[in-house]
Amino acid sequence: MKVAVVGATGLVGGEILKVLEERNFPVDELLLVASERSVGKQMAFKGKQIKVIGLQDAVAAAPQIAIFSAGGSTSTEWAPKFAEVGTVVVDNSSAWRMDPTKKLVVPEINAKELTKDDKIIANPNCSTIQMVVALNNLHQELKMKRIVVSTYQSVTGTGKNAVDQLMNERAGKEGDMAYPYTIDLNVLPHIDVFQDNGYTKEEMKMILETKKIMSDDSIRVTATAVRIPVMGGHSESVNVEFEKDFSLDDIYRILGETDGVKVVDNVKNLEYPMPKDAHGKDEVLVGRVRLDETQPRTVNMWIVADNLRKGAATNAVQIAEYLIKHELV
Repeated sequence: MKVAVVGATGLVGGEILKVLEERNFPVDELLLVASERSVGKQMAFKGKQIKVIGLQDAVAAAPQIAIFSAGGSTSTEWAPKFAEVGTVVVDNSSAWRMDPTKKLVVPEINAKELTKDDKIIANPNCSTIQMVVALNNLHQELKMKRIVVSTYQSVTGTGKNAVDQLMNERAGKEGDMAYPYTIDLNVLPHIDVFQDNGYTKEEMKMILETKKIMSDDSIRVTATAVRIPVMGGHSESVNVEFEKDFSLDDIYRILGETDGVKVVDNVKNLEYPMPKDAHGKDEVLVGRVRLDETQPRTVNMWIVADNLRKGAATNAVQIAEYLIKHELV
């Protein structure tokens, strides 16, 4: 099994390597791929040093699987080149997510849709992944009508340049700016570019991707995406209206039976999900579960996950594991 990690030197790329190693992914030859400026650099994997190669050399090697985390323009140009040599690409960028010919996959929800014909598979947006993992079983049993979500997203979702900006500001140092404003001791209601409808691209990703992953265009979703000066994970305040009646016990039961979800909800002991507790973990943490007292069949909850793990690297590796297990590569 020959596997390529494209964008290996980035934040998510490094996390992919960590997840591959932790999960003992069955790789015989690992290709670490990055832009020309990183070619020749050495990176560690399972105690060995591996030299970073360029994209053209990686395509020539024809790996069975390539996990991309190198940005949309790189994916748009190079994913089809890998696919042409028989490689199955799992792509972390937004390049292919809403392409009607490509599957948008969260393994716990819709991996069963994958076939041998799928050569480019899209990994959803980090904030979408954690939300749909928490809500999917609830949707199957109670049928969601409407989701109102506000996100509180880690600077790691932007990349190393944003982490550097936060740390520089905290240390009182000058440096490059990843954001148009200071992020330390501040909150930016602005993630990605603004669209004509006044929503940001990040907000529209959550709206459109949720419908596609769940194969249900009837679900109404509205989102506000916010960047906050934390690291460790994204948090979400989610209000969900269902078609069917339920009790709070039903919600806890369904969440407790949901793969990939851990309920952390004991307000008497001040136990609830926080980004620092999600950091380095693959579970989606859910807490602050309570009925919406303003309207029937509606519940509020707080959803937290490590955006570099389940929100990106772990989800991509889980897709790759599914491909191998079901002999789709």
